[in-house]
Amino acid sequence: MSAPAAPAAPAAPAAGLSATSLYCGDLDSNCTEAQLYELFSTIGPVVSIRVCRDLITRRSLGYAYVNFQQGADAARAIDVLNFNVVNGKPIRIMYSQRDPALRKSGVGNIFIKNLDKEIDNKALYDTFSQFGNIVSAKVAADGQGVSKGYGFVQFAEQEAAQQAIDKVNGMLLNDKQVYVGPFQRRGERGGGPTTFNNVYVKNLHESVDEDKLKEVFGAVGKLTSVVIMKDGEGKSKGFGFVCFEESEAASEAVEKLDGYDKIEDKAWVVCRAQKKAEREAELKAKFDAERRERLEKMAGANLYIKNLEDTVDDAKLRELFAEFGTITSCRVMRDASGASRGSAFVAFSSADEATRAVTEMNGKMAGTKPLYVALAQRKEDRRMRLQAQFAQRAVANGGMPGMPYGMPPPGVPGAMYYGQPPPGVMGPPQPQPGFGFQPIMPPGPGRPMGPGGPMQYANMPMPQRGGMPGQRGRGGRGGAQGGRGARGQNMRGFNQNMPPAPPAPNMPPAPEAPMSAVEQLAAQLPNASADQQRMLLGEALYPLVDAVEPASSAKITGMLLEMDQSEVLHLIEDSKALSDKVQEAVAVLKAAASEDA
Repeated sequence: MSAPAAPAAPAAPAAGLSATSLYCGDLDSNCTEAQLYELFSTIGPVVSIRVCRDLITRRSLGYAYVNFQQGADAARAIDVLNFNVVNGKPIRIMYSQRDPALRKSGVGNIFIKNLDKEIDNKALYDTFSQFGNIVSAKVAADGQGVSKGYGFVQFAEQEAAQQAIDKVNGMLLNDKQVYVGPFQRRGERGGGPTTFNNVYVKNLHESVDEDKLKEVFGAVGKLTSVVIMKDGEGKSKGFGFVCFEESEAASEAVEKLDGYDKIEDKAWVVCRAQKKAEREAELKAKFDAERRERLEKMAGANLYIKNLEDTVDDAKLRELFAEFGTITSCRVMRDASGASRGSAFVAFSSADEATRAVTEMNGKMAGTKPLYVALAQRKEDRRMRLQAQFAQRAVANGGMPGMPYGMPPPGVPGAMYYGQPPPGVMGPPQPQPGFGFQPIMPPGPGRPMGPGGPMQYANMPMPQRGGMPGQRGRGGRGGAQGGRGARGQNMRGFNQNMPPAPPAPNMPPAPEAPMSAVEQLAAQLPNASADQQRMLLGEALYPLVDAVEPASSAKITGMLLEMDQSEVLHLIEDSKALSDKVQEAVAVLKAAASEDA
């Protein structure tokens, strides 16, 4: 292609464009109004300059508006200052288009691809300026400013754009054949499986060049461009692109040439060219479908096992469950150091085999520990199921899901309180730790409510040490006599001589089936934030852990709170499971202490 003619002086702006207002784009993020004023004031009197910025961060959006007093100065600024370098980046100047409908219409806009990397905005502008008045010329570039091989040119007149397409399409620019066509918005481009022009070819032998692709694909239809991608040394990367003039020819090429293997005995892969985002979305949908299919196939056949001994590995676990059917996978979960976490997963070939394994192995002793075996569930499904169960129980017992922990159901008189009593009702005195009384615990297994349970201490008056509250005996903290024996004797006398406390006034009898503390806690969790959930679980779990292992109760509680909520609720409800888990945590802490030593 011959060298382009020198561009003429800028013509008057097209209809809809302001004669004195300019758009200045591709600005560096640190470019300021002062720098632009210093540059544009060399052309003529400047009325105003504004760099557009983000409303919150106040960072530059990369473009600005410059207003001159006279239209001639604005036209001269485009001619003289366009593509000048400011802060290391060439700026792009065009007339400001105030009408967004015209700005987005694409009239006079053309698209150029297969550009040489050396062609920049100015070279593109100079090349196409011979066909008419150019509003804007831009080469697409990546984050490092390297050309992506395509660009856009917008003319003031549609006739100039069509003339550029007719004259330049298929010509050589810097020894590369370029494609020039009308610009199409993303939603208008042919991208469906039956309307595409661009074909992707891979698995090419390094001896295959662009002439060979033209020979093979040219037999199917008229080509507009052919390119083989190459590395920095000019060697073929093994793939390329072929663009047809008609979409029917592109579809025919994919159908006929996919698997073409007459060159170097290598089978080509020919398919519709896709953008990276479209290809990733398609692959993600494919993988998600395969994952769902795999989960549906394994539904009811995958088992979760916990409470394993540390010595159990994959082989021993497979031996334990091999008698129930064909095991497709078997794995003991381990931490980063390789130590067993005491849990595992075993997948069978059918749901019937897994059901039989659950029936016979759940609770069975494996070494010194009873196994817990159940059907595996996704974390979200398990949490939703437990929350639904506890909420259903709460409603059935007259409670309401989501009410504050420790509060009775609204409208239920005489319900037991674990916090402050309702206004106007005298609550039972609260015993203090250190006086020989147990703290009030939420009810649960091993802690029945009623006679013999923790609530009998809630209804007893506060014992005194050596006199009235707040007084010290002569023996100091041990009372008048001092020592453990005196305190124990004092307590025995107190328990024997103190008559039962009468019920508090205005307190109707308790309902027959109050909600358990675990049910109340589970009902409240869905409406709490993550921090609040952890706090609620910790408040309920800590006193139980402290009763088993007071020396390290805080650390162990923190360790247990890292488990799933459903497992924490199970520990709160099952004292035996809690005791076992606490002992495991103690062993972990001792092992960590010995390693540090």
